[in-house]
Amino acid sequence: MTAGRTGAPNMPNTAESAKGPASYFPSIERAYGRPVAEWKELIRASPLTRHMELVAWLKTEHGLGHGHANALVAHTRAEDTTM
Repeated sequence: MTAGRTGAPNMPNTAESAKGPASYFPSIERAYGRPVAEWKELIRASPLTRHMELVAWLKTEHGLGHGHANALVAHTRAEDTTM
């Protein structure tokens, strides 16, 4: 087992392996009951284009917390600029 790592040996620790906005994804799925792919589809389908508009929309219309909404928007927009 690696020093400082919790969990079973040889098992991936997703909280450690995910970096940046993606590190929020497991808790987003648990907290709101939807897969991240579904949230990304909603963001892409929205007529809103500005980052903070999308964050505010996710918070007011879908009840997400600020950090979760921000992570989803940031990750989705980053994916879209690299595609």
